[in-house]
Amino acid sequence: MSLVAYEDSDSETETEKTEVSDASGRQTNQLSSSVSCVQHFAPGSTKSTYEMHPAGSTGSSGRSTLCEDPLERYARNNNTDLAPPYCQRVYSGHAALSVAYKNYEQASSSSTNSGNGVSQKRTHSAPTIKGIRPYIPKRLRQENSSMPEKEVSDQRRSSDCDVKLDVSGDQTLRKISELIKPYLGSKYKVTEVPKSLIFHMSKHSGPVNEIQWCPVREQSHMLLSASMDKTVKVWDAVDTSCCLKTYSCHSCAVRAAQWSSCGRRILSGGFDSTLHLTDVETGKQIFSSKTEFRISALKFHPTESNVFICGGFSPEVKAWDIRTSKVLRVYKAAVQQTLDILFLPEGREFLTSTDAVSRDSADRTIVAWDFQSAAKISNQIFHERYTCPSLTLHPKESVFVAQTNGNYMALFSAQRPYRINKKKRYEGHKVEGFAVGCEFSPDGALLVTGSSDGKVFFYNYHTSRIIRTLSAHREACVSAVFHPVLPSLLATCDWAGEIKIWQ
Repeated sequence: MSLVAYEDSDSETETEKTEVSDASGRQTNQLSSSVSCVQHFAPGSTKSTYEMHPAGSTGSSGRSTLCEDPLERYARNNNTDLAPPYCQRVYSGHAALSVAYKNYEQASSSSTNSGNGVSQKRTHSAPTIKGIRPYIPKRLRQENSSMPEKEVSDQRRSSDCDVKLDVSGDQTLRKISELIKPYLGSKYKVTEVPKSLIFHMSKHSGPVNEIQWCPVREQSHMLLSASMDKTVKVWDAVDTSCCLKTYSCHSCAVRAAQWSSCGRRILSGGFDSTLHLTDVETGKQIFSSKTEFRISALKFHPTESNVFICGGFSPEVKAWDIRTSKVLRVYKAAVQQTLDILFLPEGREFLTSTDAVSRDSADRTIVAWDFQSAAKISNQIFHERYTCPSLTLHPKESVFVAQTNGNYMALFSAQRPYRINKKKRYEGHKVEGFAVGCEFSPDGALLVTGSSDGKVFFYNYHTSRIIRTLSAHREACVSAVFHPVLPSLLATCDWAGEIKIWQ
């Protein structure tokens, strides 16, 4: 007589399919009404964008040319650690919108609980004898492994990170957008300046510090955002404007976040001095570490996918290996803060921009390093007395651009001795102490930057002239990034926590 308890696989399989379909149906109904508050505009709409905005704006008075980080200024003035109460005080004008978000989160929470209930019932439905593991037929195991609801609930229970699944999401994360498919087999076309607002997404309750499209072309409908509200979000920014997942791994503001090259992991760092490498689908922590300083810049190595560089409020910059969870190298410079990191082609050398500036020149403002030996190659690259909050590399030519607090962008050679191009200067926008990012279009013809007055400026790379100015936001626009596949699709974010998609 066998002591193994068998189960009726056929009947249970049918029951499970019914339960999963009912649960997913309830979840869809609950979320459909709540997600509608995110998608304010249908694709192609040119409706006015300013319906809800914070009361009051950040003035430009009192900012010095050398300009402290606005994040630090807010923290000091409000005597806070940049937690949610801080965000509520600064963004009091979002009261009506906050109610909608609260209802949305309650709907997400209730759908999550119902999903867990279904999974637990399915897991414990088979009769068992104490101390003996029941036999599960192979066909039933295969069917269970293909059920997305079971996968989501199991992953949520074992997650080390607080993950909110805002739509029935794993399938959406893995999908290939119908809008992107026609462009995957063809070469990127000429970039045109975006004119129309496509999506307006406002679920962050604090300033958005960074946005980045997924580097995997097939999954490039996903947009990553890191915010002062202590969260990292992944959006479907091509088809629906829905927030796919929210990761709450940090206890303070998230200053920097990056996709891994495979598009399945997110590296994030913030003012809680912690590093997290999170699995996109499960929310599990693949790598976590506590540093001695608050983090302000992160970059993956361009060829070694398991290595990244981290910098922040410290004179040191560190290279980490994810496989061993240890520091590979330490790069020491006589500075107080690292503002940005940029790998040069092939990853043998990289640049750091710092807050070091002397009275007459920006000594050590941009430092070039040898990645392998940790030796300093040059610290006499930029000689004007302005700090550089961001750096970006041209996609085709061996040059890079530095955003400066002098309200202009400077062009440099990406080869030693990294000389500045004195004939080209991209000016007209405003920085004023914000960490305003800049980026080239995928074809290298355009240079785009945000501005502290909320505008987006498009420059002709070759002539350095302004092609167009877009009035995108009312608060400071700190980032503008072109889509890697779809021509002329642009994402922007601002100091009020808003993200907008333009075409």
